Amino acid sequence: MEAKQNPQSPHIVMLPPPALLGHLIPFIEFAKRLVFQYNFSDTFVIPNDGSPINSQKALLEPLPVNSFFLSPVSIDDLPKDSGIEIRMPNIIIRSLPAIHEKLNELNKSNRISALVVDLFCPLAIDVAREFSIPAYIFFIISATDLSLGFNLPEPESSLSEYGNVQEMVQLAGSLTLHGSDIPDSIRDNSNDAYKWTIDLCNRYRLADGIIVNSFLELETDAFKDLQQHGSSIPPIYPVGPLIQSSSDSETDPGSKCIEWLNQQPPRSVLYISFGSGATLSKEQFNELALGLEMSGHRFLWVVRSPQENTVAAYFSAQRAKSPFDYLPMGFLERTKDKGLVVDSWVPQVQILSHGSTGGFVTQCGWNAILESVVNGVPVIAWPLCFEHKMNAVILTDGLKAAIRVKENENGLVEKGHISNLVNELIEGEQGKQVQHRMRDLMNVAANALSLDGSSTKSFVEVVQKWTGTTQC
Repeated sequence: MEAKQNPQSPHIVMLPPPALLGHLIPFIEFAKRLVFQYNFSDTFVIPNDGSPINSQKALLEPLPVNSFFLSPVSIDDLPKDSGIEIRMPNIIIRSLPAIHEKLNELNKSNRISALVVDLFCPLAIDVAREFSIPAYIFFIISATDLSLGFNLPEPESSLSEYGNVQEMVQLAGSLTLHGSDIPDSIRDNSNDAYKWTIDLCNRYRLADGIIVNSFLELETDAFKDLQQHGSSIPPIYPVGPLIQSSSDSETDPGSKCIEWLNQQPPRSVLYISFGSGATLSKEQFNELALGLEMSGHRFLWVVRSPQENTVAAYFSAQRAKSPFDYLPMGFLERTKDKGLVVDSWVPQVQILSHGSTGGFVTQCGWNAILESVVNGVPVIAWPLCFEHKMNAVILTDGLKAAIRVKENENGLVEKGHISNLVNELIEGEQGKQVQHRMRDLMNVAANALSLDGSSTKSFVEVVQKWTGTTQC
């Protein structure tokens, strides 16, 4: 890519993980603020595990930044069922020589003011230290998750609170995780995922600061807990909500969605999307379709071909078979006057900010939660993997801004239950309460990002650290 750096500007290097678009997007929004508001120069250095990189390139190319994709490294020797907590750090370990070489090159041409690494990439802090470059973690998920990570007992603890006999985990404040809501990576303190999680959290302590994509008023108890750790952890900088902004590239097929929404009544449409990689099983996919049909409400559904492994699509290409082939017979014809089904990228932020959108069924990724909050859209929480079940607890029990699905004894969310939830969210009493709560949170988020807001002040503090100034 053609150089886009100003040698007179503070130079920040960002290290997101490979493949995970949900991590890259907050990095991009963070970089855009640095470039456009504070005249920084930004360079993205992206490790590569051999996954397709076209989607990442498409997001980065329009930006006034440099981006470099490192040579692919293989993790084929890892067990096939290795979780993301194992896969990602191993990719970084095997990319360290290339990271070292690139940082050395960039630092010679334009002195690096700071290295900002993803929550899966703290091993790169050691490389930054070799060049005396300050290193920061960009924690793109909740402060509650970060607080939990710093409170995890070491694996050798014989009475681990989070061992495989644990039935609940207490989060910051009064929130409690019950049984299956505990993330898989910390459910059993004897497995490798737990050990890698502990190692990552311990390495966060080596950073010069931790930038969090959240805001004080959203997760007050979590930030209070982090503050109580004092000097044992780095300074915490809440700068969120940083969410994907609209762009001129949001054309077809996104324009089809917006044109369709333009024809719908205010707050009448339920938007359904499970993010960039999560998938439903065939049976659950069918139940969701039938539940939407039973509800009789308008819907905009982004479909993905079902897979039995919920997270498989994060790490592999989509199946050749179209997701439309899995829909119930006659579904599209029966719902053509009420619903729109798409199987490709859509402009989610535009959809959530549209006046016709009245609710959002989401897997509770942190980006999706922040987008819902910023736009004041009430949520049906349907968590599937990773820390998403914990996010659902934050959203429902903590913030009172969502209604959560319930699975039957076989782990299936049934069509009748789905229909009832849709009706409740769009026109029921509980739905009205959730709508009011989301509207309140929308105003709080706007205040956090205002000129004198908590997140703006925190962002300026980071900028001052990197520029060596006291005024911005």
